[in-house]
Amino acid sequence: MTTQHHRAAPRPASLDAVLSCAWDAAELTASDVIAATGLTRSTAIEALDALTATGLLRELPNAREAGAYRKGRPARRFGLRADAAVLVGVDSGQVHVTATVADLRGAPLPLGTTRAVLGPEHDDPAVRRAAVLAAVDAALAAAGRTRADVLALCAGVPAPVNTHGDSPRHPDGFWDRMNPGLRDAFAWAPLVRVENDASLAAVAEGTHGAAVGSRNYVALLAGERLGAGVVVDGRVLHGAHGGVGEMVAFDLVEGVGAAYGLGARAAEWAADAVARGEVSPGGRLAAVAAAELDGRRVLELAAHGDPDALRVVERVGAMLARVVSVLGSMFDPERIVVSGAVSAGVQQVVEAARGAAAGVAPAGPRARDLTARGGRGGHRGDRGGGRGGAGASAGRVGGARGGGVRGGLRARLSAGAAVRPPPAAARPRPPGAGGGASATGASGGAPPYPRAPGSAPRGRRTSRGRRAPRRPRARGPAPRC
Repeated sequence: MTTQHHRAAPRPASLDAVLSCAWDAAELTASDVIAATGLTRSTAIEALDALTATGLLRELPNAREAGAYRKGRPARRFGLRADAAVLVGVDSGQVHVTATVADLRGAPLPLGTTRAVLGPEHDDPAVRRAAVLAAVDAALAAAGRTRADVLALCAGVPAPVNTHGDSPRHPDGFWDRMNPGLRDAFAWAPLVRVENDASLAAVAEGTHGAAVGSRNYVALLAGERLGAGVVVDGRVLHGAHGGVGEMVAFDLVEGVGAAYGLGARAAEWAADAVARGEVSPGGRLAAVAAAELDGRRVLELAAHGDPDALRVVERVGAMLARVVSVLGSMFDPERIVVSGAVSAGVQQVVEAARGAAAGVAPAGPRARDLTARGGRGGHRGDRGGGRGGAGASAGRVGGARGGGVRGGLRARLSAGAAVRPPPAAARPRPPGAGGGASATGASGGAPPYPRAPGSAPRGRRTSRGRRAPRRPRARGPAPRC
């Protein structure tokens, strides 16, 4: 009787581990994957073949053809197909929406960014939802792509969002307007993630910003409104209703009083100082017209050394010190990154906060662990702003890649679902390459590195000629590919 042995499908965890290695590597081999993940050689090769079959990886010419061959069997080489699909990041603020199209490595495509201004008419949820969809379609069209090319889409909104992409009810309906059913509106995309804007700012800071290498930190969006993305033990916190990081509690904190951001407070207190005659009559702050006096202008004057603006900044810094103290006592972070739609002058606010921290409760991060990341752009009424402060669209693309692709892809592959591959003509196969295992474990050809039929599993041979099981691999901290 003949017994047939069927190759098991790669587990989703191994596929996710290999894909994580491929994100930032120009090329990788099975040995690179083994060193980074601790997977066995057979599992690593099966996962590489499965991801190649889905179209996410491509097999490159082997080491001999690439001129890097030395001796022995040339290693098979793989690389991420950055053009296999596109990611879409959406920054859906209160008064604007920005959509950016990027490749699988997160690099924005030429012309693939569209921005639209939202007016009072967009307070209607249906109208706002249509405007956001129109911005995404316009960005795809400008980049020469369609909805069929999208692998993952991530949208950031100024509202609490739970792990399912839904926002809770707000007394005046504000959160319903900011997140008007976007999860369902983007249901045409294979992988969709709707997140709080500050949470996505935290993802971006931990990936490319001031919190790289940290597993416990807070990204504080402090433009016109306060909002925080909280990361504890490497995980973004949400809570039952997505309310982690909402700043309503600061209404009850003496010296803060409300969730107004650094820019809003600077503008308010500067206007009060001018009205009370507490500024120099011939000073630059007094010369600013009331209609043009906003937080950005005050902070810019402070950055250029204006004494009146610096006094306002000292007061804003004292408020920031209290905010940092409360966040530190609640979440015990290693650092707090201040970002948002305030750029020039934000460093002066942070320095003032460090000076004021000595008079605040000692709980929380030390003063030197408070970091500023100035933003570029941003609009009145929005909490965050430019890419410098963790990135509006860049942060959303980072969320689409990090949360949308990696998390969602694992779920799809675990269910045996293949990612929508590009057309066959766009997936060139290297000369002599055989078929690989699919995402469901089906083999399209001879398995790589096959054993002879009926042979025993590989292992070390004992003195009696029998094969003993391999010793378990010692696993330490896995290096990155």
